[in-house]
Amino acid sequence: MLTTRVAVTVHAADPLSRAGLISHLQHQPTIEVMPEHPAEEPGEGRDGAPSVAVMLADRIDEAATTELRRVLRGGDQRVVLVAGELREPDLLTVVEYGVRAILWRHQATEQRLLNAVHSAARGDGELPPDLISRLLNQVGRLQRATTTATTGTAPLFGMAPREVDVLRLLAEGLDTRQISEKLAYSERTVKNILHALMTRLHLANRAHAVAYALREGYI
Repeated sequence: MLTTRVAVTVHAADPLSRAGLISHLQHQPTIEVMPEHPAEEPGEGRDGAPSVAVMLADRIDEAATTELRRVLRGGDQRVVLVAGELREPDLLTVVEYGVRAILWRHQATEQRLLNAVHSAARGDGELPPDLISRLLNQVGRLQRATTTATTGTAPLFGMAPREVDVLRLLAEGLDTRQISEKLAYSERTVKNILHALMTRLHLANRAHAVAYALREGYI
């Protein structure tokens, strides 16, 4: 249990659902519920306290993915996802995006939500047991696919969703500023994503990165 208060923002498309999450958290002595767009920098609340975003999504569709990118745009925000359903591709997507803890909506009691927030604030992860099994199965399949690949250039877990997002827009002719506006990232974050990708895959430049993504079927 944390001894410092955790600054928490709550995100949900449905106002009633958002109010329900807030009601679970606002009376907890270790939680400070903040406005959805706090003035503090992402990653911390007042007085440097850890910051966590709690996001409710019935399913991981385009709207939910856009909101998740917006919440994570600073690169340091810790996210607890309360999900109605998660298909197998969605599970790996949200983990690669950086979600720290996942709760099923029908299991999101006040105590479980509090525990998930504390885990995320400490930098730990928390998944329901059935999701752990599904995630391990996915990782195993990806490892086997990588082992049998003939190119030898694919990373162990493929490209992260935000890397694919950046390269897709790059392939459409957008520059760094336009990509940052489209994805709600800072320009520095876009540059860091591209630099990390090119370094990991030994790609010479942005054009090489786009060509690689096209050849491997990512875009």
